[in-house]
Amino acid sequence: MIAELKKTTETKMDKTLEALKNDLQKVRTGRAHTGLLDHVMVDYYGSPVPVNQVANVTLVDSRTLGVQPWEKNMVGKVEKAIRDSDLGLNPAAQGELIRVPMPMLTEERRRDLTKVVKQEGEGAKVAIRNLRRDANNHLKDALKKGEIPEDDERRAQDEVQKMTDKHIAEIDKMLATKEAELMQV
Repeated sequence: MIAELKKTTETKMDKTLEALKNDLQKVRTGRAHTGLLDHVMVDYYGSPVPVNQVANVTLVDSRTLGVQPWEKNMVGKVEKAIRDSDLGLNPAAQGELIRVPMPMLTEERRRDLTKVVKQEGEGAKVAIRNLRRDANNHLKDALKKGEIPEDDERRAQDEVQKMTDKHIAEIDKMLATKEAELMQV
């Protein structure tokens, strides 16, 4: 029972790290990458669909994305969706290709993005701590019901704490890397 609890807790903590990694990839640095437009939704015949499901997203150069919709009538809709997104991008349609240049980040914008990154990290840390609390509550309930001895409960709580510390250290490392990437000119 204890091994199963620790395994599910660690799996959930790993998923939290993966979600943070995906969120951090969406925070834009000065460079272009194709994953930047993954969460931009386009109105495709009445239903919202991610851009990468209606168009081919490529890197034209290090500072420009190329978006080529598979259907000609989607060019305007894709361009509008990118412009209306919260990324602050200004796409320009050239025939069937939409060019999306990445504007240079100002020092103030870099600092704002650093704050966003810290908030994302803090949210992930809270999620990890909540998982620790849930695991500890399960252990206490099992102890009250007499399913496990007190020594095992104490030992399992220590192991859950070590897992928590390891995952929080990993979050700190990810945040430091992203902040360094953001502040790099």
